[in-house]
Amino acid sequence: MNIPEDLKYTKDHEWVRIEGNQIVIGITDFAQKELGDIVYVDVDTEGDVVAKEAVFGSVEAVKTVSDLFMPVSGEVVAFNEDLEDDPELVNSDPYGRGWMIKVAVSDNSDLSDLLSSDEYKNLVSA
Repeated sequence: MNIPEDLKYTKDHEWVRIEGNQIVIGITDFAQKELGDIVYVDVDTEGDVVAKEAVFGSVEAVKTVSDLFMPVSGEVVAFNEDLEDDPELVNSDPYGRGWMIKVAVSDNSDLSDLLSSDEYKNLVSA
């Protein structure tokens, strides 16, 4: 299982890459394997301010639909439009080309609630 050490994680299996006062969010390798083949990524919150732990979109796999939860409060400033035509990027490259949204963080203290790679490894191996 691929859990890059330079990222932060949530208990809901999202990863977070901090880029200045913005973050990039996607789902983890563990999550995409659990979901199976992803056929659609639905994010209609671009331009919206979304509260921490609120749903910002969903991922549809062949057998299930799973909500995506905001790890921090902030404004969704970009959606990875490549996922509209190629949602399987989430399966093939979850930490790279399969990113989902970029967020302008409202409260940097929210970042302290994220898990380290070791904490996330412990969560998924429990």
